Amino acid sequence: MHRINTSGAVQFAHPLTESLATALFRSDVELLPQVNEVYELELAFYESRILSDEEIIRNGAYFARVGDRLTRHFLMCSGEPVKLPCHSSSRLRSFFGRNQFKTGYGTHGLFPYRGKFHPQMIKGLMNVMGLKPGDTVLDPMMGSGTVVIEATLMGVDSVGIDASPFCCFMTNTKLGALSVPLAPVRAALKESGAVFDYFSSVAGSPQAGRKTQQQEMAFSSPDRPPARVERALRPRLPSGCEERGVYDFLLLAYLDGAGYAERSTRVHPFEQFHAILERYYFVAEKIQRIIEGTESELGAARSMEGDARKLPLEASSVDGIIFSPPYSFAIDYLDNDLFHLRHLGVDVGNLRERMIGLRGRTLAAKYENYKLDMDSVIRECARVLRAGKLCAVVVGTNNNQLGKILGTRPEDVPGIEDLVADLGAKHGLSLLRKMSRQITGMANTMRTEYIVLMQKTQLC
Repeated sequence: MHRINTSGAVQFAHPLTESLATALFRSDVELLPQVNEVYELELAFYESRILSDEEIIRNGAYFARVGDRLTRHFLMCSGEPVKLPCHSSSRLRSFFGRNQFKTGYGTHGLFPYRGKFHPQMIKGLMNVMGLKPGDTVLDPMMGSGTVVIEATLMGVDSVGIDASPFCCFMTNTKLGALSVPLAPVRAALKESGAVFDYFSSVAGSPQAGRKTQQQEMAFSSPDRPPARVERALRPRLPSGCEERGVYDFLLLAYLDGAGYAERSTRVHPFEQFHAILERYYFVAEKIQRIIEGTESELGAARSMEGDARKLPLEASSVDGIIFSPPYSFAIDYLDNDLFHLRHLGVDVGNLRERMIGLRGRTLAAKYENYKLDMDSVIRECARVLRAGKLCAVVVGTNNNQLGKILGTRPEDVPGIEDLVADLGAKHGLSLLRKMSRQITGMANTMRTEYIVLMQKTQLC
């Protein structure tokens, strides 16, 4: 390309002088730092096309400012993302630094649940799906509650459902942290030794080393209940800490630390608990300060225990669906949650038989059950979604595991994302767009996951 200036000289404009951001976005909008993956640029581009300037400022996921006005997402994520203890590894510190605008905000950082969404991605998806304050979004496999919590912060109503009682407890506690009284939590921090002793007597002390499934099932059997300390002999909690919301907040911190202590002996369980409780307080105090005065604008959230294959919802009752099927071929979620489920009195063996991806004695049986279960899930999603609305499924394929099941090379394994799209078409959900993103931390089992966006095109 070239142009002629006023003196008649020819000037050449080299393509490298224009950035991709300049080509895609207006000059008066600025992307957030760390927007560096293709799928992020795609979602940001769609946000810029779909949202008004006011909507970008209020709920945009990928922009730092519009004109001279900073976005709410930028302000929410600015500053120290989380308060990490001094014994934290450089790898962990680096992770939170790299992902400050992706996951280190709100109450999303409470409890490091495996396989959880990047909240920023969920916010972007809700925006490009056209979800507005007052609409209702469903996550039928809510896990750690990312969709529900993000929707609440955006003013979008939500319903979250999960088969695991611990996921329901975790989500409700993270929602409660948006308004949990902070004075009793500060008191608990000052008396963290007594709080630790109290929950050790209630929930049991963590034991170093991972239990096998058989050991845990024996431990959880009715004739072998976990040991409990009589109420009169238990240490006492500080004043105000027995209030339901505060109690659950402290218990989640204890379960977080105890679960970590069972996987690692690097840090003493009490030190781990104190550091986690300190981080929890920091997170709750920061988000409450940010949303102060706008509490009435938060979305209404419902989270409940249930089965995604039989949703307890009326037909055509939700405006959008976002979920991620369990990566059960890569992650045994129950194995990771044994300590927590044990405290809640859950029959782990029974729950395992009801969990999608875990049903079956062999890998081949699990895969066949998985396909049948996903057919039911997609059918139910199509039933409860309103006509013209969108369903987003975020899913990856464990090529190594499925290659063994199917007797083929990992590179020849059919993708779960294709299975989802095919099931969608079967049940009246038309494929609109498929985007890919790289997964970090699971490279040995899964490197890429896909965002499958489908639209309901017919009544079900």
